[in-house]
Amino acid sequence: MANVLHLRSSFLPSSHLRRASAAPGTATRRDPRRIQAKIREIFMPALSSTMTEGKIVSWIRSEGEKLSKGDSVVVVESDKADMDVETFYDGYLAAIMVEEGSVAPVGSAIALLAESEDEIALAKSKASSPSESESGAAASPSPPPPDQETLAPPASPPPIPTPSPPMAASSAHPASEGGRRIVATPYAKKLAKDLKVDLGSVAGTGPMGRIVAKDVEAAAAAVVTSLPGAPVQAPASPAVELGSVVPFTAMQETMSSNMTESLSIPTFRVGYTINTDALEVLHKKIKSKGVTMTALLAKATSMALTKHPVVNSSCRDGKSFTYNSSINIAVVVAMDGGFITPVLEDADKLDVYSLSRKLNELVDKAGANQLQYNTGTFTLSDLGEYGVDRFDATLPPGTGAIMAVGASQPTLVGTKDGRIGVKRQMQVNVTADHRVIYGADVAAFLQTLAKIIEDPKDLTL
Repeated sequence: MANVLHLRSSFLPSSHLRRASAAPGTATRRDPRRIQAKIREIFMPALSSTMTEGKIVSWIRSEGEKLSKGDSVVVVESDKADMDVETFYDGYLAAIMVEEGSVAPVGSAIALLAESEDEIALAKSKASSPSESESGAAASPSPPPPDQETLAPPASPPPIPTPSPPMAASSAHPASEGGRRIVATPYAKKLAKDLKVDLGSVAGTGPMGRIVAKDVEAAAAAVVTSLPGAPVQAPASPAVELGSVVPFTAMQETMSSNMTESLSIPTFRVGYTINTDALEVLHKKIKSKGVTMTALLAKATSMALTKHPVVNSSCRDGKSFTYNSSINIAVVVAMDGGFITPVLEDADKLDVYSLSRKLNELVDKAGANQLQYNTGTFTLSDLGEYGVDRFDATLPPGTGAIMAVGASQPTLVGTKDGRIGVKRQMQVNVTADHRVIYGADVAAFLQTLAKIIEDPKDLTL
């Protein structure tokens, strides 16, 4: 599965029964009550370099279930995306310590993994003893070596733990019915609740069959249109409670932090009008091969950047700037509750067909909240499909420029022979970091971009 992380775990010290001392000269044998328990803590993983805590979206497996190395155990929401997390070890999911919807710091224990069924009860008792778990976490902030095991003689022989049966309905996955697990993004679950849609009846179109928001909306619309006397098209947007206070999601918190940081960067904007008649003719020819207009724009942008490397540069410390060795085009994609920027790495080295396929793959992952956040060297934001003619874009921190692209529209223009004609034109507007990029740099870049778009024969080479 794409974007899957392995759960790291460590042994918890366990109490064991020592072999009884034998009289001199007599044979000794192992006490049958001796238990060598191996109970591992499952830690909250770090899914990104900026992640300090994670939210448990859903537990894929229930307490008492047997796990094999590589099995997906839990879905974690970070400040970037949702990810299925796998286990490194065989064993039993003995105790869940952080419930769904709860948040835990990176590196803290979220569950216990027992090596055998006999140790499930012991693990449960450890999970219910906060003093032992907390002291262990405080004493060892980083996981100890996997093979470490501490033997300690107890003051008095403890009772041999008996295996407890797996938890029943109380530990079943909340989005499962009849034992069948239903995987959906957090927003899709919220939307289903608002629209009163049964997730069990929804077919997911996201990666690995995951249900995304558009699947829920389609199901809601289908239900409404099937009612007698219902209109042909019915709105599927959830009801909004006016006056309510809604906390930021992890994604929105990241966006808020980035936008606030952007205010500290001195920026300026340069606009340009580009004729798109030839580009649209080309698009109609190759559209059947899966090439999107956004992919054509990304390719044209990457070609222009090869001739103007300063526009592809970045300043991170306020004292120097870097001529980036790669041209990585970040494309802004709207998502439920925000946006994300899939990055087309080495866009100048890929043909437009490969570029379009790669963009579609990344957008699909973004729609299923499985795309990790990444920063490009240049950002492309296209609102043309909404009919927007021109807008300003906010510069992402760590990059040198972002280009806002408006809709291509028929426009009355004066021709070279003094007549009035109609041409399709689009407005582009570049926001740039004025510490390293200047007006003439952006103007020259836009002139090159316009030439490529207005005579696009090289875009398909």
